[in-house]
Amino acid sequence: MKDMLQSAKAAKFEIVKLTTQEKNAALNAMADALLAQEATILAANELDMAAAKGTVSDVMLDRLKLNSQRIYAMTCGIREVAQLADPVGRVLRSYTRADGLVIKKVAVPMGVVAIIYESRPNVTSDAAALAIKSGNVCVLRVGKEAFRSANAIVTALKKGLNAVGVTEMAINLVQDTSRDSAKVLMTANGYIDLLIPRGGAGLIRSCVENATVPCIATGTGICHVYVESSADQTMALKIIENAKTSRPSVCNAAEVLLVDKAIAAEFLPKLHTRLGQKTQLRLDEMACGIIPGKKAGEQDFDTEFLDYILAVKCVADVEEAIDHISRHSTGHSEAIVSRDAEAIAAFTAGIDSAAVYINASTRFTDGGEFGLGCEMGISTQKLHARGPMGLEELTTYKYIITGTGHIR
Repeated sequence: MKDMLQSAKAAKFEIVKLTTQEKNAALNAMADALLAQEATILAANELDMAAAKGTVSDVMLDRLKLNSQRIYAMTCGIREVAQLADPVGRVLRSYTRADGLVIKKVAVPMGVVAIIYESRPNVTSDAAALAIKSGNVCVLRVGKEAFRSANAIVTALKKGLNAVGVTEMAINLVQDTSRDSAKVLMTANGYIDLLIPRGGAGLIRSCVENATVPCIATGTGICHVYVESSADQTMALKIIENAKTSRPSVCNAAEVLLVDKAIAAEFLPKLHTRLGQKTQLRLDEMACGIIPGKKAGEQDFDTEFLDYILAVKCVADVEEAIDHISRHSTGHSEAIVSRDAEAIAAFTAGIDSAAVYINASTRFTDGGEFGLGCEMGISTQKLHARGPMGLEELTTYKYIITGTGHIR
């Protein structure tokens, strides 16, 4: 670990010198190498899948699984990042004083960015691509469930870097998957410039509580959909089905449904017909009196299920919906389905989350969907990044001051 961190720190002084053209060439070579190593990567993933079966749920296995289509999507994500504008060197602000002194605020790379993540091997290539384009070095620490897959992906990406003469130490994978290695990254002052944990609530909490390096909390998503009384109910059902069931194992999937009491008797039976066979509905007292389902427990409105489970509560109006969300949300993504302009305005003003949706699914909270190519994670805090983290969020800034012999 110490050798790797020292090499990563040394590499950042090489990566920061790369031109935009050199970074793009590296990214395209990385994408080519991924495709060339597809068979090796899939073989490694099969070993991970075999080891994980019987120990995790089917939806978590889906997070872990790779196939040709997913590897191709990973290469597309890398190439999309190559097409994006280089964030490094942007002049964020320029000011010329009365005495002619020029002060510029310029975007620069973070340096060495560490990412601790769990069972999604595609995060490996996303993180590496964003790091290279933003002029950073990445140190990746994956969970044991996905280690073989991630190792094969990193090996391929390094081949791409070597092909164009870029140091392979720009991309590093921690070989130790024990908790000790995570703790080392959390306290690697002087080596790690930014730590991004990407995973479940336990991982996020551990990093936030124990990290002595700068850390951004990401990921945990107790996302809400509120169906207001004026909503187009057909639209609402479509949005809820997508938000909950299209991929329940991801952080932008809906976990809680709030339904206006005025339409509950009409809407909830439609919901049960639409989702009841596939999704377990955990219902508050009023909802239990309208449709069959499991009575919601004390923790069901504070749980990221990451499964085919949806907590359902009836609320009096938009103000009660806002109040419930403010007490139970993790600050990720919330949606309102409504045709009432006043209710929509109240909801968007009152909700303090990274993404607020009007008549759309929470599943769009994603770097690729937001035009960022891919994402390093989804920040649920306010400093220094919020929402999907792309290239700009992997930069900081410095001031460059130009004078002609100025003294103070």
